[in-house]
Amino acid sequence: MSADLEKNRGSLEIKRGHLIFALMFILLSISLLLQLEEQTKWVLKVKLAAQPRFWPAVSLVGMVLFTGLYILYLPQKKLVRADWLETRKWVQTIEFPLWFMIYVNLNPILGYLPSTLIFVPALIWRMGYRTPIMFKSGVAFSLVVVIVFKSFLDVKIPGGAVYEFFPDSVRNFFILNF
Repeated sequence: MSADLEKNRGSLEIKRGHLIFALMFILLSISLLLQLEEQTKWVLKVKLAAQPRFWPAVSLVGMVLFTGLYILYLPQKKLVRADWLETRKWVQTIEFPLWFMIYVNLNPILGYLPSTLIFVPALIWRMGYRTPIMFKSGVAFSLVVVIVFKSFLDVKIPGGAVYEFFPDSVRNFFILNF
């Protein structure tokens, strides 16, 4: 009997980060459930299963109920350092979508070429490639990407707001080509 228990011991170990994940999930589920009335509607003379509010309500109630049961029966309810280290790993995954959002928001302000010339070397630096050849390669890559997208593929990307400060002939050239 003890051999079976010893064999299954690995599956009974506490997995780090479960409590924090479950707490974040139940808070998200409750907040969505509280918004249900203003985000969906109840239509008169429509069957229950066809109501716009019914299936979102079923899923959100299920999310709250089952996450609550998970938290209730979780064997370890005390947060330890390993939980916070695991949470830190989750938060770090948000960094690169944030880089992308910064890049996307810089494009209408600075324009496609200047944004790309800033973004690519900054991302190269962030990834730890800090030699001059890497930065030169990044700048060359940026130029090639912009030329290919704007010239050969004829992708229509709006010019940056900063182009408005250029003289007319220069502004038109930059809007059409960069």
